[in-house]
Amino acid sequence: MVKVLCMFVISICLVSPLWASVCTECHQQKNPEIVSNWKISKHAEAGVDCADCHGDKHQKAEDFNLASLPTPEVCGGCHADQLAQFKNGKHAAAWAAMNAMPTIHWQPMAMIDGMKGCGGCHKIGLKSVQDIEQLKSEGQRFGVASCDACHTRHTFSVEEARQPQACETCHMGFDHPQWEMYSGSKHGVRNDLKQLGKLPDAASAPTCQTCHYQRGDHGVKTAWGFLAVRLPMPDDKHWADDRATILQALGVLDPQGKPTARLDVVKAADLARLTQEDWQKERDKMVTTCTQCHSSSFAAGELRKGDDMIRNADSLMAAGIRIVAELYKDSVLAKPANYAYPFPDLLTFHDAPTPIEQTLFVMYLEHRMRAFQGTFHGNPDYALWYGWSEMVRDLADIKAMATEMRSAKK
Repeated sequence: MVKVLCMFVISICLVSPLWASVCTECHQQKNPEIVSNWKISKHAEAGVDCADCHGDKHQKAEDFNLASLPTPEVCGGCHADQLAQFKNGKHAAAWAAMNAMPTIHWQPMAMIDGMKGCGGCHKIGLKSVQDIEQLKSEGQRFGVASCDACHTRHTFSVEEARQPQACETCHMGFDHPQWEMYSGSKHGVRNDLKQLGKLPDAASAPTCQTCHYQRGDHGVKTAWGFLAVRLPMPDDKHWADDRATILQALGVLDPQGKPTARLDVVKAADLARLTQEDWQKERDKMVTTCTQCHSSSFAAGELRKGDDMIRNADSLMAAGIRIVAELYKDSVLAKPANYAYPFPDLLTFHDAPTPIEQTLFVMYLEHRMRAFQGTFHGNPDYALWYGWSEMVRDLADIKAMATEMRSAKK
């Protein structure tokens, strides 16, 4: 009789809010901030308890590894619309994009699967069952969620995720300093003043989310994509030739200008808009957002300036690529054995083997990015001094190094 009563009590706990008290009683001692964060969350208000996200197999300290770590699919059980939107955006492809880089396996795994480098931000991307099993086999149980990259556990606050600071952790630094660009722009300054109470709540102060999560849509994309290359080619022949050179250095076009297998990777990771319709769709969405505060002619004109900055930056970039490719062709510089084509591979990043190739990589991933992203984010200093001006100096250095190398070869 006592045994039956005990089993009844346990079953009640497992299917009622009492289950939460079983978890919190222990975790209040072990991890009190987890409990306090959950208690102030909308989940707690709605009766979503620990077992709803972590399962009910973990019941004592010794079996902690039986607690399930929620994946996006778990969140999607209640937030189906947001999950569907997320899967349609670029953030969902972040893990796949990172692992598609040709020399990613050369990096210390603490930085990749251990999430202390690239993986620390790219963990927002969706992971396959095989990815998750691989992480588990390496003793890596965490970082499988995605949603908690913006809605920090265990509060999972919508209000937090709406603040531009929520984007700062990842969108800053070497190749994507959008936070620095935004926070120094008029948009960012007005948001700072608004958060400080110096501007009224009704004052317009666009955030990252205003422009990139229009009406709360989690399917984040941009017209130009991360690499700022797209198809079809422009009518401007000079720009078309420059873009073809860049695409060859990205490994998506072969020496004859034909698509390579790497183009499929770019498609899978959604790194570029590959049709005019896809590009125009994202451009139109941005113009619609901008016209909440600006005239349509002003908005369209400002965005065209970003396009023009890409065109000019591409001219400098292509010149640098061609100089290095000529060094390979003339056997002045040994082409790395892991490069599939007679072009420098921009996606090898810091693994480029010589100073001239390193300069080219920095020119592409740091300075070209800053030139056009600074323009789109309304930050003149980044567009000019940290972007365009640095590219000009990079090209001068590449020319000087090439001349020295050719002289030394005679």
